[in-house]
Amino acid sequence: MKHHISRILPALIALLLTLPSHAALALTHQPHAPGIESKDYVWNKPDKEMEKALGHKGDPVKGKALYKGCTGCHKADASGRDDGSYPQLAGQHVTVLVKQLIDVRTGRRDNDKMHPFAAEEVLTTEDVADIAAYLNKLPTPATNSRGEGKRLEKGKALYVKDCAICHGDNGEGNDKEFYPMVAAQHYPYLLREARIIRDGVRRNANMKMVKAIGQYSEEDLEAVGDYMSRLLPPAK
Repeated sequence: MKHHISRILPALIALLLTLPSHAALALTHQPHAPGIESKDYVWNKPDKEMEKALGHKGDPVKGKALYKGCTGCHKADASGRDDGSYPQLAGQHVTVLVKQLIDVRTGRRDNDKMHPFAAEEVLTTEDVADIAAYLNKLPTPATNSRGEGKRLEKGKALYVKDCAICHGDNGEGNDKEFYPMVAAQHYPYLLREARIIRDGVRRNANMKMVKAIGQYSEEDLEAVGDYMSRLLPPAK
């Protein structure tokens, strides 16, 4: 099954039907790995599976076939949802995509809805690399949802002061450092993720970012999120 998943959802359903009840329950319930609540937490600590995935030359053709099982939520062009329920993935860095997928399946990033689609029983490590390679090559649509545009000057000032050092002057991110591209991301998604990082809820967060925005007010988050959502994605 691991080597013949042209559609992830049918494979998942078939697997659940053939597994013993206790095994099916384990698949549909996300495991829990220590995160920022742990005193021993280190962001982006070397991980054997992540190193294996990044060491595999991802195949975009295979990734395209595998991604068909993701289109129901993330859409066929990987542009996500305007309401921020699902992020735009098109054009995102391979390292970021691999890390977040593996964090979800190991339980470092809480996402019960996505876990069954990223679980080891459904995707091999090579599958993860293939999907990331495919998504990375997609053009990033600049049709994402944006904020109200009321405090863009404030948002820019905050971004330049606290965010550009990691996410880049134009929101392009940093592939080598695992910092995501934030340009052209949906405003509600940026706002939600910034909020749960500030509040220490997102357990796989980078502690540097928690510290950087720890004192941000809701108005600050809205301003910088709106500004980021308006940054244009790099040309492919």
